[in-house]
Formats: sequence, C-alpha cells, structure tokens
Amino acid sequence: MTFHVYDTTLRDGAQQEGMNLSVADKLAIAPLLDELGVGFIEGGWPGAVPKDTEFFRRAAKELNLKNAVLAAFGATRKAGTRAARDPQVRALVDSDAPVVALVAKSDLRHAERALRTTGEENLAMIADTVSFLVREGRRVVVDAEHFFDGYRFDAAYTRSAVLAAFEAGAEVVALCDTNGGMIPDWVTEIVSEVREHTGDAILGIHAHNDSGCAVANSLAAVGAGATHVQGTVNGYGERTGNADLLAIVANLELKLGRELLADGGLREATRIAHAVSELTNITPYGRQPYVGASAFAHKAGLHASAIKVDPDLYQHIDPTLVGNDMRMLISDMAGRASIELKGRELGFDLTGQGDVLARVTNRVKDSEARGYTYDAADASFELLLREEIDGQLPSYFRIESWRTIVETRPEAGGAEHVDGVVATAEATVKLHTGSERIVSTGEGNGPVNALDHALRQALVRVYPELEEFELIDFKVRILDQSHGTDAVTRVLIETTDGTTSWSTVGVGPNLIEAAWEALTSSTVYGLIHAGVAPAEPTKVCRRPFSLARYPARRPPSRVRVRVRA
Repeated sequence: MTFHVYDTTLRDGAQQEGMNLSVADKLAIAPLLDELGVGFIEGGWPGAVPKDTEFFRRAAKELNLKNAVLAAFGATRKAGTRAARDPQVRALVDSDAPVVALVAKSDLRHAERALRTTGEENLAMIADTVSFLVREGRRVVVDAEHFFDGYRFDAAYTRSAVLAAFEAGAEVVALCDTNGGMIPDWVTEIVSEVREHTGDAILGIHAHNDSGCAVANSLAAVGAGATHVQGTVNGYGERTGNADLLAIVANLELKLGRELLADGGLREATRIAHAVSELTNITPYGRQPYVGASAFAHKAGLHASAIKVDPDLYQHIDPTLVGNDMRMLISDMAGRASIELKGRELGFDLTGQGDVLARVTNRVKDSEARGYTYDAADASFELLLREEIDGQLPSYFRIESWRTIVETRPEAGGAEHVDGVVATAEATVKLHTGSERIVSTGEGNGPVNALDHALRQALVRVYPELEEFELIDFKVRILDQSHGTDAVTRVLIETTDGTTSWSTVGVGPNLIEAAWEALTSSTVYGLIHAGVAPAEPTKVCRRPFSLARYPARRPPSRVRVRVRA
C-alpha cells in the first residue's frame, strides 16, 4: 500500500507568528526535508506570493531532490469563470511543480459566506480546477478545507465535495481539521464513514493543534484508513501550530511498524529538526517528543537507579532510533545512580567509587539548596566532578581581585545613548598566572560584558585558545523574589569555541557576582577541553600576542593591560 508523507513546513508552517522565511531560507530547508525522506515538499503559493513564485523559479534550477517532489499550493478557480482563464490557477501550472495542492471549500457555510457563491458552484469550481490541472499533466492533491467542521454540519454536502474532487481526477483528498478543534474519536468516526464512500481512493489528514490533538488526530485518521499524512517539522504553523510531522512518522514507524521515510531518514530526525530550527530562527522546544533535548532526559534518582539496570525501563524507545540520546540531569533529586550515569555520559567511570559518589551527591544537594542548578549546566557539574575526583582543578589562574564600575552621564549621541544619557561600564581584573601578575582593564556595554572583556584580555596572551571563545547566551533568574533587591541571583551562561558549546552556572547576592562565577568556570572548562596545560612559571606566552586581534571579534572597547612579574 502506498503511503504519503507530505511536508508543508515551507507553506503552512511558515504562517507561524514571528516566522518569516526568505527564498534562501526555503532553498536551504528543502534539502533537509528531502534528506529526512518525505515524499512531498509543499513550497508555497506561486502567483499569490511573489517570494514563492521566485522560490519555484530558483528551485527548478538549484534543487536536486532525491526523495521528494515539490508541490505548489493554490486555490480553486474563482466563481463565475473557468480554470483555464484564472490567473492564479495558471500560475500554478507556470510554477512547473509536478504536484499541485488545491485548497477547496468543503463546508457549505464557507462556500456560501466566505466565497459568496452557491454550493453547486463551489462543487463546479472544484471539478473544473482539478480536471484542468490533470489535463496539464499535474498530480493534484485537494485539501478539503474545514472538512471535519463541515461534516458535522452537513455530512452529505461535505462528502459531495470529496467525491467531486476524486471524480475530476484528484490523486489525494486531504481531510482538513482547519480550526484544529477535533478529538480522536470524532476523527475516527468521520474518516471511517467517508472511507465507505470513496473505495480505494487515497484519503489524507491535515490536522491543526488547537485542541492539542493534532498528532493524535492524524494517527486516528490513519487508523481509520487515511494513507496520506500532512504536517510540519517541529509542529510549526499558525496559532498553536500544525501536526508535528516528526512525531506522526516516529509513531507510525516505531509503534506501528510502517516504513514511511526513505533511506532510514528517521535516524536523522533530531539533527534535521534542530537544523530547521536554526534556519527558521525559532528556538528548539526542549520538551518536543522524540527530538527535543529533554525527550530522553532523566532527573529523578528513582529513574536513574532503574536506568542503570536497563535504560528501557524508563524510555519508550531507544533514542538513537530518532537520532537523539539519553541524558542524565543532575539536581537535588539525584542519587548515586544518577551521578554515576551522568559521570559515564561525561566520560568518567565511577564504578566502585562509592566515596566519590557520596561526596558528589551531597555536594550537589547542598549546592542546589543554595540556588545552583545543574540541569542546564553540564560544564559546571563536570568541574565539580573533576574537583572531587582529583582533589582540585587545573590552576590556570588565580584571581587577586576584580571590580566593575558603571558610569552614566548626560550626553547627546553615542552608541549607548538612551534618552540623553550615556552609560559606560569598566571592569578591572587582577590575577596571577604562571610567574606573572596581570592587571587588565576593559570596557563593555554593561558590567558583565566589561568583566568578560577584562578577564579574556588578561588571559589571552597566556592562553591564545581564548580568542576562539565567545559568550552566546546569558540567562538570569532571581531566586527568593520576596526578598526584592536583596534576593539571591542565578546566572546561566553558554559559551562556544566555534565548534561546541557549554553551559556554566553562577550564584551570588547580585547579578555581577553570579555572572563572574559563571564566566570564570566557563573559562576553566573551555581550557580543559581545549587540551591546554596550566601556564608554567617560565613559559607564559606561546605565540605573539596582539591586542588588536582580540577586540575585533567583539564590541569595540578601550583596553589597558599591565603585566608585573
């Protein structure tokens, strides 16, 4: 039995609030969808959206799809005319897409109120447009818009719209839960009834998630006889989104034994989901089923004890089947089993080291009681673990003191000008490394930025690897908010070396002290993983140092560095 996996990320998914895909974005995402192994990629609405017209023009020359075919989206002809003379329908033909997806009204109320025509004319519009496109050599998918709501209002008319499409030559009719309000039982009942009238014709499902049931409704439709599923990567779409195509396919392949994606594409699902997130500039949802960062993350100590015996005891599938991986989260809920498994994940074998496990467990619980969290700060946890195993961390530097000053003054203009006030931040760091005492002063667009500059500028002449480090994310949370300005502050920062990234945590009585701890921890972790040895007293600078190189990668700042033996 032929089964269609139809992706509409580039058209329906792109209607999500805050998403704006350029032609280049679409041309970059399409090969990822093809690599996933879907059969159809709906690229947009040529003739109605200039950007989509350009996409299909360039796609014909620039895309070399292996598994998927492109589909152009459009609507049935206007009332009172002919499909061959409708400019919008002609544009679908001119797009050269081998497949055309037509949105057609299947709810009598929409035909009469939205199109302002009769039910009979609406059926004629469907039949005329489908037959014209088939004569032009196109495969036609009809999206029966508002099908389920229409069926519950007037089942006979809605069925007639489906049958008109099939009789005119449509290859597929996708039943659309356009408002997203259906629940699985209703979908099962309705699709089963429609299947009795359509024989072996291909019925599809196009679900929206307004009731939180889009994936479940899609699976219910398949169970009732649908053999064509539509959805979007990561569940993108208008309002609450479309059905998440990755979750649908993973359930059908892994739970029901269907082979749907070409070339075993499901094993690439996590990577592709995250790559699409980068291109759409939409932050990945950590709790997304199957491919989210938290999909196979375990925190409770009870879970860890069982997972240590058999990972499948608390996982519904092997994460590698979707390209994901199991993670252990360290928190005050952690027991020795959690610490041991997390250590193994980080490359430390703690088997039989009960004393280390006990110390680390107790230290984690104590730290979290004071406001730390290691859920999203693996780098900080690794430093804690190394310190307990080895007794100390590599001594790359020793801080003597640090300070930061924020100055504001009335002044017109300037990069930091806000309502006639200029704010500048300056930080001074005094530290020891090798045989030297270094005093470094730098400026930034805030106290934390200034501290970041000053610390790196002090150390980069000794550890040139720091030139590649860059802070890419900064999160602040106020703990015990009832204490107001006296509350404890927690800071999480993420740093990258251009290849990988890591997160560290700091806690303090104020934002700056918490950020300083996170910054210094990040520096130590990065140097360890860069394979750098602490500076020796007689060996300080391993290559020529130029201050001009370092600030160029960050906002301009004035730098003063003094070195004292």
